[in-house]
Amino acid sequence: MDAVVAISLIRMAAADLAMEPWQRPSAAYLVQLGLDALTADVEAPSLPLLAGLAHGEYPQARELFALVVEELSLLPLSSDDLAKARWTAARWWAGQIVACRLDPVYGAKLIYEQAAAELDYPDLLQPIVDLARALDLPNDQPPDQQHIRDRVTSVARGFLATETHYRSAPTHGF
Repeated sequence: MDAVVAISLIRMAAADLAMEPWQRPSAAYLVQLGLDALTADVEAPSLPLLAGLAHGEYPQARELFALVVEELSLLPLSSDDLAKARWTAARWWAGQIVACRLDPVYGAKLIYEQAAAELDYPDLLQPIVDLARALDLPNDQPPDQQHIRDRVTSVARGFLATETHYRSAPTHGF
């Protein structure tokens, strides 16, 4: 993970803190974001404090996380910044799937729930969304997990290729 991805995930979690209590990120997740950001060389005075919280200190995580967000100047959270963060996270998760560092089923669900759903289901992410939704459909036959993993990996590879082409194409003044 690099600093851009780490900051994107922090930005997304900061936005999620405004949600209903049952939808907010857990203290454990906030601490993990702190650890990930530290290993990605993100610098903020409160970041080592957040990342170093022991399990019994997790009640302090939200307060420390808020300080980290402030220290990184991520406030106010604009919709454009948040959309960029979600695209960055989707690309990173797809890359982790392709590199076999993230379970494809879990990765597809992350992309679906944390990126695509919040970005109003963009066409580029729709194949991954369709696969993630298919995993959640109740059916009599359990899905062929290996086939689905292979399919998600293939779709993630296609998304990264399309996304790379899309981002490198000339804009012709658009």
